[in-house]
Amino acid sequence: MVTTLVTGAGFAGSTIARELADAGHKVQVIDRRSHIGGNAHDELDDHGVLVHCYGPHIFHTNSERVWDFLSRFTDWRPYEHRVLGVVEGQLYPFPINRDTLNQLYNLDLDEAGAAVFFEQVREPRAVVRTSEDVVLNSVGRDLYEKFFLNYTRKQWGMEPSELKAGVAARIPVRTNTDDRYFTDRFQAMPLHGYTKMFERMLDHPNITVELGVDFADVRHQEKWEHIVYTGPVDAYFDYCYGRLPYRSLRFEHEHLADTDQFQPVGTVNYPNDHAYTRITEFKHLTGQQHTGTSIVREYPQADGDPYYPVPSDASEALYKRYAALADAEKGVTFVGRLAQYRYYNMDQVVAAALTAAKRLLG
Repeated sequence: MVTTLVTGAGFAGSTIARELADAGHKVQVIDRRSHIGGNAHDELDDHGVLVHCYGPHIFHTNSERVWDFLSRFTDWRPYEHRVLGVVEGQLYPFPINRDTLNQLYNLDLDEAGAAVFFEQVREPRAVVRTSEDVVLNSVGRDLYEKFFLNYTRKQWGMEPSELKAGVAARIPVRTNTDDRYFTDRFQAMPLHGYTKMFERMLDHPNITVELGVDFADVRHQEKWEHIVYTGPVDAYFDYCYGRLPYRSLRFEHEHLADTDQFQPVGTVNYPNDHAYTRITEFKHLTGQQHTGTSIVREYPQADGDPYYPVPSDASEALYKRYAALADAEKGVTFVGRLAQYRYYNMDQVVAAALTAAKRLLG
């Protein structure tokens, strides 16, 4: 008999499913999509290039527990992600570091000089409440307008002054020349792709997987002892308090034949130009050798699959009402970015799922 239903075959669902299966539980995993891996799903495109179907997923973590868990299911390709931002037609290192300042303003600052520069241009905020506060308090008006303001408007459909501080706080500012986007202890890509990793994670005699199955169609069958729910928490409760706001994305994939390399780094941001926010070239991420290259442009939008919970005071207040219902719901565990309405990185989702599995197992 199947004892647990897990909705969603992404990071949250697959992690919990494997932990429960290893402990002897029979688990049924369902996903409304036709594939496993959630938004991290990757596959070969029509030209044989491995692409991330739902935009770039760069794995990084400081958690040895998360790293060790995933390493059971994949070998790794070391990879440190680098991003450039286009400002007035020129490419600059992003996040902002000393090289960004020297190139942008034709300066020759050392590390101490960069620190003095930031101190001179910053607009101090006694209380930092919003993303605008974070950036102005750190780098001042000009850099804010060049790199952050319009990108934020495109990405979130809101002014930075309307977004909680945590959004901008995710992006560091550096006085050294470290041009890595992340500085975590572990940075790598699954050697054979995310989907292969998920296949191994879900390959267990105690796990069955059914794709193309919507939770709404099976939730009332009452044949499971417990449900692990990783979908939108407001959908679970039939939007009884109204819909939680999310931002979605539209992806425009393109293959460029006979082009070995389209851009110098994995991702290039376009804060001020175009309707898209960034272009990612997958061969940088995967290390794949191919005569052509494949890229994806990301267009943020209000409608479509939910990707990013909107981090505002109003949305947080609404989520707390749903969280109270979730806490009171018997026999259901809510975990993951959508179920917990959190702007989680992949490793944070795995960590939350491992903790939830441990709690379920007593």
